[in-house]
Amino acid sequence: MKPFVNRHYSSALASSTRKYGAVALGAALALSMAACSSTGGAQDSGDSGSNAGTADTPRATIAMVTHEAPGDTFWDLIRKGAEAAAAKDNIELVYSNDNQGPRQATLVQSAIDSKVDGIAVTMAFPDAIAPGVTAATDAGIPVTAFNSGKDQALEAGAISYFGQDETLAGVTAGERLTQEGAKKVLCVVQEQGSVALEARCAGVKQGFSGGTVENLNVNGTDMPSVESTIQAKLQQDPSIDQVVTLGAPIALAAVQSADSAGSSAKISTFDTNAALVDAIKSGDVQWAIDQQPYLQGYLAVDSLWLYLNNKNVIGGGQAVLTGPSFIDNTNIDAVADLAAAGTR
Repeated sequence: MKPFVNRHYSSALASSTRKYGAVALGAALALSMAACSSTGGAQDSGDSGSNAGTADTPRATIAMVTHEAPGDTFWDLIRKGAEAAAAKDNIELVYSNDNQGPRQATLVQSAIDSKVDGIAVTMAFPDAIAPGVTAATDAGIPVTAFNSGKDQALEAGAISYFGQDETLAGVTAGERLTQEGAKKVLCVVQEQGSVALEARCAGVKQGFSGGTVENLNVNGTDMPSVESTIQAKLQQDPSIDQVVTLGAPIALAAVQSADSAGSSAKISTFDTNAALVDAIKSGDVQWAIDQQPYLQGYLAVDSLWLYLNNKNVIGGGQAVLTGPSFIDNTNIDAVADLAAAGTR
């Protein structure tokens, strides 16, 4: 098989060079503040790794409000990145979550009412969350968005957005499935109505030219139900030869579903966790698309610190892409230890 090269992703990387340059500039500025200022960012050396040193900038409180669903290990990576940035930046991080848009919006409003210094928020349900972003900025509270809502966040008033282009990621997956010879693809959506997840499956359909793609909605908060629903679908339609899931726990459930159904369908996924590393190593899961959630959480907090202390804005009014990239049997060993540590 020829090495897989995604021309869309290559083009996107080329067009976003300026944005990544902004990230590098922000990081360099943070380092220069730490090295050169005795009052606005000097760091001690009492730690190592991603938490090395602590800024002596004024203590600030940042609220991170996500649409995390109970039991989804993806968010552990987001939080580790956010906590690492908070520890470095002398920030008190207040985390809250709800996977229902209206209830997440209530959490955003609570953060505004608490007069936090900054808010980092996901916008999987932009109709519910965008008014809160606007209200925060009207109240003088800077907002960064990440992970979901790329096309809506900046319009609502967020100063920066960090995440992958979900449609591009889906197209990338669809093109790879075409090259690998898939004929009938099942795309499993674990949170119906999430703009990010719907965009992924829409992108798979756009990029896949080898046959057909069908969506299957499941309840991602009920894993036994997820497993039985996928199993029933595979038993009903033996022609399905590829299952694409949109989260690592769903992928692992799909492996069990295919086994129980006696299906030969291959499993691929978006996003990773430590357990998925073993599944890729064993061949139970073919590959995963990585959007670097640790990086998303880190940048969402660190960029607010930069803004609060030096009025820096990362991205120049454009989304800063953290993916997509593939993790498969050609590079799994390089990320295995990092995944075990909870950062990849």
